Amino acid sequence: MKEENLNSPLSVFKRVGPTIVKRFRKLGVKTIKDLLFYYPFRYDDFSKIVPISQLKAGETATIKGQIILIANRRSPVKKMIITEAIVSDQSGSIKVVWFNQPFLTKILKPGMKVYLAGQADYYLGTFQLTNPSYEKFKPKTLHTARLVPVYPSTENLTQKQIRWLIKLALPFVRKIEEWLPKEIIKNFNLLPLKQSILQIHFPKNKKILQKAIERLKFDELFLLQLKNHYLKKKLKSQRAPAIKFKEKETKDFVESLNFKLTNAQRKTAWEIIKDLEKNHPMNRLLEGDVGSGKTIVAAIAILNILLNNYQAIVMTPTEILAEQHFKTFTKLFKNFPFKIALLTRTKKTTNFKKKIKKQELLKKISSGEVNLILGTHTLIQEKVEFKNPALVIVDEQHRFGVEQRAKLIKKIKEKPKGNYSPHFLSMTATPIPRSLALTLYGDLDLSIIDEMPPGRKEIITKIVAPHQRKDIYEFIKKEIKNGRQAFVVCPLIDPSDKLGVKAATTEYEKLSKEVFPDIPLGILHGKLKPEEKEKTMREFLEKKIKILVSTSVIEVGIDIPNASIMMIEGAERFGLAQLYQLRGRVGRSPHQAYCFIFIERESEKTRKRLEALIKAKNGFELAEKDLEIRGPGEIYGLKQSGFLNELKIARLTDFNLIKKAKEAVKYIFSQDNELNSFPLIQEKIKEISENIHLE
Repeated sequence: MKEENLNSPLSVFKRVGPTIVKRFRKLGVKTIKDLLFYYPFRYDDFSKIVPISQLKAGETATIKGQIILIANRRSPVKKMIITEAIVSDQSGSIKVVWFNQPFLTKILKPGMKVYLAGQADYYLGTFQLTNPSYEKFKPKTLHTARLVPVYPSTENLTQKQIRWLIKLALPFVRKIEEWLPKEIIKNFNLLPLKQSILQIHFPKNKKILQKAIERLKFDELFLLQLKNHYLKKKLKSQRAPAIKFKEKETKDFVESLNFKLTNAQRKTAWEIIKDLEKNHPMNRLLEGDVGSGKTIVAAIAILNILLNNYQAIVMTPTEILAEQHFKTFTKLFKNFPFKIALLTRTKKTTNFKKKIKKQELLKKISSGEVNLILGTHTLIQEKVEFKNPALVIVDEQHRFGVEQRAKLIKKIKEKPKGNYSPHFLSMTATPIPRSLALTLYGDLDLSIIDEMPPGRKEIITKIVAPHQRKDIYEFIKKEIKNGRQAFVVCPLIDPSDKLGVKAATTEYEKLSKEVFPDIPLGILHGKLKPEEKEKTMREFLEKKIKILVSTSVIEVGIDIPNASIMMIEGAERFGLAQLYQLRGRVGRSPHQAYCFIFIERESEKTRKRLEALIKAKNGFELAEKDLEIRGPGEIYGLKQSGFLNELKIARLTDFNLIKKAKEAVKYIFSQDNELNSFPLIQEKIKEISENIHLE
């Protein structure tokens, strides 16, 4: 082979044709480097080689023996080909069976010495090995007689093919550069990178495998912390308008409210005001439990922006939530001369006295006549131009990406020269454990509303047994008769091939025809057109619809104070934090609220999770539990956010390693703030910065 490098395609290897290349591409593996950094997700322990006579039923082990005979026969029942063999060693013999692998008789011949790895069991009274991994006897094995790596795969790509190709790529490990400084490797007792790559794929033993995993996890978490540090530093170098705190107007506004702010609301509002006074962009995450009152905290920030003669923008993931915010802020600012506009893909609304056409509205936004603009991501996608926004609030998006930020900044007419960026506030009602938030959002400052407004009744939550279903239906009828409304949430939109899982469409049919024929029902899910969703939500809000059958599309920001019942089907299919969000759709009025949970497939783990939902005092406590039970990917749609793509092997629950990675980043910058002494880390930052453009 001519001199190849880490960026060479897989096709440089002999016997790797276009078909194999295509299959690996599906896994995101295109180059030799991709292959080396393609990690196993588990290991089969076939390292224990035992004599045949000492094999035990149900035990996983490897035997080393000689094939005495091997032949194919056709099964009369399912017409499958069965390959049977007798394998012996000095201690005894065993029958070996493979299904639908007739080609084995061409590979394995009588007299051949082989390793066979798998689980021995009794079948029809005979002790046998069924479908074991096989390998011809050789000093260094790949598929047997060792800790065998198991990789994520795709259709028509076998584990043997993946291992074989990775083995071919291993000599290229010598070309991988050790980029961590020696003192970091020494101080944190880390394995060298080259050794870690070799051991992650074909470990000598469990101890060294753990060290390899630790090193590769550390690298990912170190880069994540480095990225956060870089983002924070970059934002600090940017300019934003310094917003003067309008103390008198703010106090008057707070006193005019028909409720008293909680201490947590006051504290978080003050943190935001202090940030807005600085001349570099605020970058803050406001976390608050369902119903904790984040909107009023946001309103105090917006008030100060508008009184300083700047514009404010509020962006939400859904049109329903955008419209809700429009109504809320219009009501809150009714005593101020502020011009407020809602702009989404299907809707245009203002608080102006006269009706206005879309083109004229866009002109008024561009000229600064409109002070507060609310909408979905359409605001950065459509031909909207802003005059001078000083604050952008993003609700329930978890992270407003740097790409969107750059797009938004381009739409500002009156931005000063240099690195200009408005202040940013992200808001979420999804409780994120502090430990996780600080890892994920290390570039964000964190404000937490950890206190609920007084007078809220606790939602009565019950796990309902199947035989009690009729009782719950009767209870719902009674509540509706008393003027209340109910949600019924299903995990799927349409019936699925996954048997036993409730779907919103079929449940709606059943409930409207068989269970509640005299009660008006509505249906809401992601496949409906925006105008259909809007019509349904409006009718539910206006109490024309009494029971709303829905998917988790109602999880975020739907405010129906009159709804007092939340009935959740197939609850085991939702994350704890998601269930908490769903439950938070009720209990928003003085009426007693109820949450009834139905399970399709019960297990000890499911029961444990759902009991945690009932016992948890607040969403943060619950999210910690969810993190512990299910892991971070499931907590709040992180898998969909793309954020976890940079973590192949590390987990956000690796708290000790996260702590070490933070210490390491801190140490690096304490040694040299410009990183001139660490050229390889500078190179990594260059790679990161190519993907981060905040200008």
